[in-house]
Amino acid sequence: MINRSRIVLAILGGVSILLNLSCANTEKLIGNKKEPLAKHIILVGADGLGAYAFDKAEMPNIRKMMEGGAYSLSARAVLPSSSAVNWASMIMGSGPELHGFTEWGSKTPELPSAVLGESGLYPTIFSVIDQQMPEAKMGVSYSWSGIGYLFEKDLVDLNSNGETEEETMQMGIDFIIKEKPAFTFIHLDEPDHTGHAIGHDTPQYYSAVARVDKLVGNLIEALEKEHLMQESIIIFTADHGGINTGHGGKTLAETQIPWIVYGKGILNKGELKNTIVTYDTAATIAYLLSLKVPESWRGKPVTEILNLN
Repeated sequence: MINRSRIVLAILGGVSILLNLSCANTEKLIGNKKEPLAKHIILVGADGLGAYAFDKAEMPNIRKMMEGGAYSLSARAVLPSSSAVNWASMIMGSGPELHGFTEWGSKTPELPSAVLGESGLYPTIFSVIDQQMPEAKMGVSYSWSGIGYLFEKDLVDLNSNGETEEETMQMGIDFIIKEKPAFTFIHLDEPDHTGHAIGHDTPQYYSAVARVDKLVGNLIEALEKEHLMQESIIIFTADHGGINTGHGGKTLAETQIPWIVYGKGILNKGELKNTIVTYDTAATIAYLLSLKVPESWRGKPVTEILNLN
């Protein structure tokens, strides 16, 4: 006669072993996910740098990032293709329909934000880092004062509004070298300023782009000198492009932006094939830091930049 009790016990024992193995694997995955893919993530944004500029501009340092990393010259801004709405989307992981900043110079949401974080703003990458990496340092160095309305100032260790692009970049570099932050956002107001004053797709505009490139070179040189580049990832992008002396419309010159990533663990992949929208930037930063994103975010991480095997 078959001993049913023994059969039941054997089945239960097998199930217990499988559950234990499953839990062990889950714990291992969770443990790995807590480790950032790089210690320092640096977001550099050039205001008004349309992807079309790469056909004519002299950008040896930015092209070095493209050649040694991964990039898209067909990433898209959100509409309207203006500053505050797109900078907000970039660091808030969602479009204006949710975060509510809808104008060029929005200081507060014209449309009530769908959700609010503890600081009273739609959740940004800064609040995501603060909640999940409370000991991590973060900083923002920006040359357009409008950036100051788009992030939680009480969460950052650097809040610097530089008078020039050179000062803005240097403040960011000094902060990274001294504080070794998990995340730094450096905003440069060129070539947008020149685009408005003289015009996009002009010799003066391309000179301003070259000036931005030199500052990016200063950043890379400083990181390499301090042996930080080997633990850093730089994302270089823009809020929008431009046409004539303006932007905000629906042309590709205004809506197509560069999206370039370079540094530790980034594949030398060249041109990316997947669709990228500016709000994917925040989700990608969170992914690189192995953080969970808020339910309210709509961006998705650009994972093809990494070898996930």
